[in-house]
Amino acid sequence: MGNGPASDRDRQQDASGQPPAVGSATDVLLEQKRALEQLNSWFELALNNMVRGLSMFDADERLIVCNSSYRQIYALPEELTRPGTPLLDIVRYHLRCETGRDASIEEARFFEWLSDHRVKLAEGKSFSKVQNLRSGRTLLVTYQPLAGGGWVDIQEDITEKRRAEEKIEWLAHHDALTGLANRFYFRQTFEEALKGLGKGCTLALHWLDLDEFKEINDTYGHPIGDALLKAVAQRLRACTRRTDFLARLGGDEFAIIQSGASRPDQCERLARRVLSSICRPYNILGNVISISGSMGVVRAPVHGRNPDELLKNADVALYNVKSAGRRGYELFGRASSRHVDAQRRLETDIQCALSRNQFKLHYQPILGLRTHRVTSCEALLRWNHPREGLLAPDGFLSLAEKTGAIVDIGRWVLQRACSDAAGWGSEMTVTVNLSWLQFESGDLTGIVRDALADAKLPSSRLEVEIGEGLLNRDKGNMRGILEELHRLGVGITLDDFGKLTGSLSSLRAFPFDKVKIDRTLVQGSGGNAAVVRAVASLAEDLGMATVAEGVETIDELNSVTRAGCNRAQGFYIGRPVPADELAAILAECARRNTCAA
Repeated sequence: MGNGPASDRDRQQDASGQPPAVGSATDVLLEQKRALEQLNSWFELALNNMVRGLSMFDADERLIVCNSSYRQIYALPEELTRPGTPLLDIVRYHLRCETGRDASIEEARFFEWLSDHRVKLAEGKSFSKVQNLRSGRTLLVTYQPLAGGGWVDIQEDITEKRRAEEKIEWLAHHDALTGLANRFYFRQTFEEALKGLGKGCTLALHWLDLDEFKEINDTYGHPIGDALLKAVAQRLRACTRRTDFLARLGGDEFAIIQSGASRPDQCERLARRVLSSICRPYNILGNVISISGSMGVVRAPVHGRNPDELLKNADVALYNVKSAGRRGYELFGRASSRHVDAQRRLETDIQCALSRNQFKLHYQPILGLRTHRVTSCEALLRWNHPREGLLAPDGFLSLAEKTGAIVDIGRWVLQRACSDAAGWGSEMTVTVNLSWLQFESGDLTGIVRDALADAKLPSSRLEVEIGEGLLNRDKGNMRGILEELHRLGVGITLDDFGKLTGSLSSLRAFPFDKVKIDRTLVQGSGGNAAVVRAVASLAEDLGMATVAEGVETIDELNSVTRAGCNRAQGFYIGRPVPADELAAILAECARRNTCAA
């Protein structure tokens, strides 16, 4: 038997001649089972820790598996997340939660979606759709078809990403301060509105600019200025209809596209409503602030068919309002365009007038009422324009300030006036007017010092004048510069006192030596004599001299003399003349006033 066929036990011996361990096959199966369970555990752990939702459906549109994120996104009960759940049941539940209505009402929509879904799956390519939930979240759902039918879908919450994109898009089209449309969005909308104008249709463009907004910024600071702009924007919203388009173009400029403005009176009604609204006082952070606006209005296609032409004409109308004193509106007219073109040519001309030696000074005598002698002459600027002839300051000073040319012109005036005055009698002073831009640009004290030194003129023979209107600007900066000039020995005169609602406290706040009483008080009815007398008395108490402006008759001269004024200036005393004619005027003035005395 020992030589017979090998038994099963003998055949199971391994190469070492040792039989295998009993139960080893069972151990292998157990090990494989444990490994599979571990893998399933890891898979479930990974699946349920995914930030994105995931679900898998078979070819029969039944759920194979889903993770916890999927359940949370759609707020599904546990029984609807079990394998084998029909897609229809899940969708019906979701629709009922989202709409608050019975799913059967939404079933037609679902089957339409499902039909489209099947077509896309059949193409075998992945595809995505955006889904907006009632909770406010936005999902990007990506579907990946499976080879044997069915699909895997992944739900990515893109709410914050979408909000960030919308914010970027909003900022690209809106002004961050006021929330109104910005210049880019305005231009885009304006062009589209013009293209969409049908036959017989019209629209209007209102171009609004706030008056003297820079002065409010300078006086109160930029935080107050920004708050004011926001308040203006709110009032503009209240004045316009939903069909109108409102934009802030930058700074203190706004625009309104008024749809359906078929008649001029419709445009004018909106313009009046807007200006009336924004002119009401504002309470900004405890400050009561008033501001006005100027507006240019054009209608399309009456005043133009393309954006550039209409914008230019709106600017022309706005320019006219500004030139006429602001605080109003103008509906564009063709004749006004020619006037504005002429004004703009003057703006260009004034930039090079100084280099072309087109400016000259005229001098007007100022009479001492107690000595009956001319004590000073005011330097008055004239522009010898090559086309327009000799222009007085009223015709170009605002342009010089607007273009900034006044700074260089003002320096030239100081130098020339000091130089001319150096040739007068040793007791004669010269008076020079200063612009607010000269205080804001460059070293005004240094410019005055250099002008005096170059002319070898004592500082006591120079007086500078500032208008009452300048006192509402940056008082700290202006006061500091005036005090420097005062310490230098230069006289300081307040001009046009009484022309505006001047504050008497300003007489103490600034180092004034003289007060000029405005011509409207000097030339007014007899009732103004008491006001002139009061100003003269107050000035005397404060140690200041008074100059009565605009004296044109002997009666006015006698009146201001009786009121206690120290000096007088006007056509009766002497007209402004070039420097080479001044001697003759002074001699005539001396003869006349000697006789009068």
